[in-house]
Amino acid sequence: MPPELSLRAGGARPAMGIIPAAWRTPLLQLGLAVLALLALTASDWAAMAHQWWAISTYNHILLIPAILAWLVWNRRGELARLTPHGWWPGLVGVAGALFLWLLGTLSGLATASQLGALGAIHLAVLAVLGPRVASGLLFPLGYALFLVPFGGELVPTLQHVTAEITIALTHLSGIPARIEGVFIDTPAGLFEVAEACSGVEFLVASIALGVLVAQTCYRRWPRRIGFVALSIAVPILANGVRAWGTIAIAQWRGIAFAAGFDHVVFGWVFFAVVVVLLLALGWRWFDRAPEEPGIDAAALLRSPFLAALDRFGGNGRAVLAGLLTLIAAFAAWSQLAAGVAAPLPERVVPPAAPGWELTHTAPDLAWEPRAAGADRRLLARYRDEEGHVVDLFVALYASQAEGREAGADGEGALEPGTPWRWLSESTGPAGSRAETLFALGHIRRRAETSYWRPGLLTGSTVELKLAVMRDKLLLRARPTATVILSATDRPGVSAAESIAAFRRSTGPLSSWMDRAGPAR
Repeated sequence: MPPELSLRAGGARPAMGIIPAAWRTPLLQLGLAVLALLALTASDWAAMAHQWWAISTYNHILLIPAILAWLVWNRRGELARLTPHGWWPGLVGVAGALFLWLLGTLSGLATASQLGALGAIHLAVLAVLGPRVASGLLFPLGYALFLVPFGGELVPTLQHVTAEITIALTHLSGIPARIEGVFIDTPAGLFEVAEACSGVEFLVASIALGVLVAQTCYRRWPRRIGFVALSIAVPILANGVRAWGTIAIAQWRGIAFAAGFDHVVFGWVFFAVVVVLLLALGWRWFDRAPEEPGIDAAALLRSPFLAALDRFGGNGRAVLAGLLTLIAAFAAWSQLAAGVAAPLPERVVPPAAPGWELTHTAPDLAWEPRAAGADRRLLARYRDEEGHVVDLFVALYASQAEGREAGADGEGALEPGTPWRWLSESTGPAGSRAETLFALGHIRRRAETSYWRPGLLTGSTVELKLAVMRDKLLLRARPTATVILSATDRPGVSAAESIAAFRRSTGPLSSWMDRAGPAR
């Protein structure tokens, strides 16, 4: 045999020896299953990857795949003692995850579709490798949930929490100040706890760090729970201190200097110190070396519960075939439902409002809601003899899908990139969502948002999405609309009074939307 051939053949044996013989076929089957799931849910993974890379709130997720690889590698010795095999009940879990993915895809609820896409892979591990192996990989699989971007829904709450902490510290430091919503008025000027100041970026990264440290550095559950709680509380409190520091510095050196100082020093150095302090606080109670495998294969092999589950094991090839059949079925269902779209009228006709007339007078400050992807839209202004002025906005959709959905994050009464700022939210008439917007330090606008589908009028995005899911699953074509009634406070006339007068004139919104929405 030529020397070069001998070297190649000899070099192959150690490489093959890295993976135990009992694992080679199951891992190949799992790889095929994961590839098929990634092909089905590719748009969700692409959307998540874009968020990881392009949105600073989620940049820390770029580190999660490497952490997951390390967690699995750290368990490799104990996992090698287990024997993977197919497990039929896992297919039920895969079907459930794919159903969640389908619901999210059809309703435009990205979080649901992304969780479903990830969950399907988790449960494919269970179906292809069996419950003992899945138990050994429980923490890495659970930690993989941090791949799904979350935190945006916490921003309004965090804004208010930060504002309350800031005003308390401002008063304690002797600075006179007044708070209204997320705005704090001080002698140096008016400050806004904007979305970027909510601290959500640091909070979600801190939670991911806290969970990882709690698992890898602690054995006892009370200590783990305590450290995770600390990783939530510390960044929230620290963000309040940061906002207060900006206000305090502004009283001394002016707003312009404080803004620059906030972004350069508080934005990076301050929170780097907070991370060090968080780890320093927990260091004293670390009772586990991070390099320990984290699982006990012997305990998994002795477990009577896992032994009972093993009775439902099956042939790996048959389980893989069942899994691929499920993927094909959900792909077909998704394609059929995605093609469902309702016919629409050529244009949305403004409703008749006795005592009111359409006017083209410009508002004090331009306002137009955001409704990306709407097929039809209407922005009309009404005025009555008593001086009430109301703006009506309607966005009509033939179908709901990613990028063209009513009630999605960033859609609605507050258009990003404009002088308008969100101030507060409450429940309005007929269950609408009433938001107060603020601009230029003195203009207040009230916007009452409702969502319409035939037979439904609600201010709840959850109720809307449930209705969209139901209709799409049943392949029913129904239009959707966002309806916003809005007005600004005027001398002697509140916005709420103006909108209430308009509602009394037009009657129930659902009645005229039932006439204006469907194609004629």
